[in-house]
Amino acid sequence: MNALLSLHDCRQTYLKESSVDLVVLDQVSFDVQEGEILGLLGRSGSGKSSLLRIMSGLTQPVSGSVLWEGQKTSGALDDVATVFQSGALFPWLTLRQNVALGLEARRVPRAQREEMVDDAIEIVGLGGYENAYPKELSEALEQRVAFARALALQPSLLLMDEPFSALDLLSAENLRTDLIELWAERRLTLKAMVLATHGIEEAVLMCDRILIFSSSPGRVTHEISVPFQHPRNREDADFRRFVDQIYALMTRRAPIVSEAELGPSVAALNGNAPLSVVLPDLPVEVLVGLMEVLGSEPLSGRADLPELAQRLQMTLDNLLPLGESLELLQFAELEDGDILLTADGMEFVAGDADARRDIMRTALLHYIPLLRSIRGVLDERSSHLVDASRFRRELEESMSPDYARQTLTTAIGWARYAELFDYDEESDRFSLDDEE
Repeated sequence: MNALLSLHDCRQTYLKESSVDLVVLDQVSFDVQEGEILGLLGRSGSGKSSLLRIMSGLTQPVSGSVLWEGQKTSGALDDVATVFQSGALFPWLTLRQNVALGLEARRVPRAQREEMVDDAIEIVGLGGYENAYPKELSEALEQRVAFARALALQPSLLLMDEPFSALDLLSAENLRTDLIELWAERRLTLKAMVLATHGIEEAVLMCDRILIFSSSPGRVTHEISVPFQHPRNREDADFRRFVDQIYALMTRRAPIVSEAELGPSVAALNGNAPLSVVLPDLPVEVLVGLMEVLGSEPLSGRADLPELAQRLQMTLDNLLPLGESLELLQFAELEDGDILLTADGMEFVAGDADARRDIMRTALLHYIPLLRSIRGVLDERSSHLVDASRFRRELEESMSPDYARQTLTTAIGWARYAELFDYDEESDRFSLDDEE
């Protein structure tokens, strides 16, 4: 196979107004081969979205190079189209007009444009909806319009940034299946596709090759070839074993490295970025429920992740962020595809409501720098008041505005459980109870 797109030692940073720029991607190198679906698999903070922007030519890496069919690039690539998590349709335009937008921007002649739009609409199964407006469409149909808009450009490479994550399970499965069938039947003009996802099952279901990324900064840690032919059955025993192997790989413990071994510059950087941990959109009650399940019989504090997902009637991809959150709080450990409660986790499960609150409070102050910072400012001020916008801005120095909002919302929910402080949405302020 020939390399359609190549990245060599690409590095990307997030510019901040002060201190050291945050490294988002570091020394990323790989090829996208003709005839393959390549998966970029990683959790939040692994730089997948930034990487797709580099691959499309919309942004340039601060160092390293991008080659298209062997030639170095310096701008947006006409042969590359991208589908994002949200369809991002213009509400005042019909479905047909939304699909035609990219072609109009490229000044494609009207007759040719109409033909290309018709082909794209037919391919993704939107016939009959041509004159419908976005408000008349379900989320699943809106995302099909986004695919039609990208495919209408007849690109050689399609980049997909978690395009199924906002859909319900059935709609996502139908759209994935249709896309794979179109690819297998060679009904698409595409030479390759790249899927950025946090879902292990989704990556194995769709991709021919998977690159696993670490987080903060994003680096390629493993490259895995998927041995199954399409169509793939997620209930097949070999498929399940393969997924389990990737989970074990992604939850394998990293060697413990001291700050002395890392060197003074890295140790200083770690100390100067106290709020940079992205928190998932998870209610604390879900974390508590998971600990209760793990701590009860017959699990007694340890479970295999795939078996636990089946017990809880969850997907593995939805369970892993819960385990990672418990690990962040030092209530659990992820190891070789298993999750096990720590001594603190077992103590939490055994405690009454007051004991649980105190244990959670200690964990939040120790392991969530954002909450420690908020509580510290509240304690220092005689008014015991502080604007939440201050911390939102600080978070945006090291993550996107969307992640900053999500992280702060999650932190507020966790803090309320532990009675760390209060939050008034109308004034957008944090406060301490006068009785504290």
